[in-house]
Amino acid sequence: MDHRVTQFDEMGGPDGATRAPYQKLAQWLAGTPPELLASRREQAELLFRRIGITFAVYGAQEATERLIPFDILPRIIARSEWTALEKGLVQRVTALNLFLADIYGKGEILKAGKVPAELVYGNPGYCPEMAGRRVPHDIHVHIAGVDIVRTDDHGFYVLEDNARTPSGVSYMLENREVMMRLFPDLFSMHRVAPIEDYPDELLATLRSVAPPKASNEPTIALMTPGQYNSAYYEHSFLADKLGVELVEGRDLFVKDDVVYMRTTEGPRRVDVIYRRIDDDFLDPLTFRPDSALGVAGLIGAYHAGNVTLANAVGTGVADDKAMYTYMPDVIRFYLGEEPLLQNVPTWRCREPEALSYVLDRLEELVVKEVNGSGGYGMLVGPHASKAQVEEFRAKLKAHPDNFIAQPTLALSTCPISVAQGVAPRHVDLRPFVLSGANGVRVVPGGLTRVAMTEKSLVVNSSQGGGTKDTWVIDDAIMGQA
Repeated sequence: MDHRVTQFDEMGGPDGATRAPYQKLAQWLAGTPPELLASRREQAELLFRRIGITFAVYGAQEATERLIPFDILPRIIARSEWTALEKGLVQRVTALNLFLADIYGKGEILKAGKVPAELVYGNPGYCPEMAGRRVPHDIHVHIAGVDIVRTDDHGFYVLEDNARTPSGVSYMLENREVMMRLFPDLFSMHRVAPIEDYPDELLATLRSVAPPKASNEPTIALMTPGQYNSAYYEHSFLADKLGVELVEGRDLFVKDDVVYMRTTEGPRRVDVIYRRIDDDFLDPLTFRPDSALGVAGLIGAYHAGNVTLANAVGTGVADDKAMYTYMPDVIRFYLGEEPLLQNVPTWRCREPEALSYVLDRLEELVVKEVNGSGGYGMLVGPHASKAQVEEFRAKLKAHPDNFIAQPTLALSTCPISVAQGVAPRHVDLRPFVLSGANGVRVVPGGLTRVAMTEKSLVVNSSQGGGTKDTWVIDDAIMGQA
């Protein structure tokens, strides 16, 4: 991968000619008056406001909740491109699950020296309480969100693995619903892979990992920190789509190592908890004693094999940004295969030679905290002030283990609809991968996140980024009249 790679436009291509997946959209745009696009943008915003789809931004002074910007032009991926990406995602998440089962078990990859033991055992995401504990079907990551970027016409790169409580799938589903309502004519011109069955697939995945002691119809609940959490809309949306109870810690209790849910008809046993609460807050008897969000005794019931937690406790060690750099070796070790999806080139600042390289080129690189998320705690060298660069230089010298660095990628661009017409904006993609006893599934598409500000590379919703509907279309009908 060339660190100086030039910007790739997914619609225009390297030579400016419209790429095959976008030909019908280009034709449609050529025949669509600007007034109609402006009207559809307003209608989309009205629909999202009516739905109430918001994202809470911690620390924001102007508002506690914002409407996530939505762009009405779809991002389009050819089926052949998607098939290759899907294979790489399945391979990667399979390896992630094998890695987690191993490091909490025999630790063979650590004994082989493929991953430094101190990087695992000293990791904030590593959970000592899970050491020696097996989880149902040895699946730790039931729902993964893998952040993908594109820099050219030939391949995709993994930017980040999200193995704890990945969010965004509700926006993927709502985006599709709004697009189908506003642009039926555009849909009729394409054969778009459906994503509406994602809730059914998720429910089947959760049922498949129920404890052996559960009934044939296991009881599933979605556990939320409550209405003040930034992703609460998604929690309530998914519980509704899944047809399961949305619960808070106070709605559950543990008796004799069995989890029960309080209902108007009396206690009801819970077999699977799709938890959207961080490890530290799950159980005040095991983790933070001041947590009012969790359930006392939950981890005891978990260890007794009477309840499944999805995702498993302790998965954060696998999506740490320092651990990310070892994923190619992890795939080779467990699967005996070469990675189908490449990592972005990354310098581990914990290594003296890499640190020296990064310090000499801070103005050119992106520097990230290994445990950072949401676009926070990072330096984008080319867009940073001298003061910001020097601040990070001091941080790197003081605590190099806390950082990794990557080249400033020219993320691919897709067209968005703006008042002046159509303009390119940088995008990434978060596909969602489901792993259960019934296999590994990937919803065709995922959440495309878009930097709504011109030239910005930050796509995170918490930093003002927006979203798009993502279409996977059949190659056979691309470009047909």
